[in-house]
Amino acid sequence: MSKWAGKIGFAETVRGDDDISRTIIVEKSYKGDVLQNYRKWDDSEKINGDFSIDNRISVIAKDYMLTHLQYMRYVTWHGAKWKIRTVQVSYPRVTLLIGDLYNGTEE
Repeated sequence: MSKWAGKIGFAETVRGDDDISRTIIVEKSYKGDVLQNYRKWDDSEKINGDFSIDNRISVIAKDYMLTHLQYMRYVTWHGAKWKIRTVQVSYPRVTLLIGDLYNGTEE
């Protein structure tokens, strides 16, 4: 089992001075273990296929994470941001399944 250290991005809604709500990303640093590490190309109908991963990362749950589970959007991995597909809470750990590249448009 290898180790992971990186950031998790949380999408939070804040109200500005103009009373308009905006979504911002708050990044928090975490460390954990890589439970599964798979990479794949999906080239079924495209000239240049999409690259995705099916990695599972287990991290120690901190208070902020536990109160903001629904806002988690991505995990940094090897210089890229990867979408969080599923979250499994097994206190004191949280296991994240990550997949496609995060492009910042998911709310």
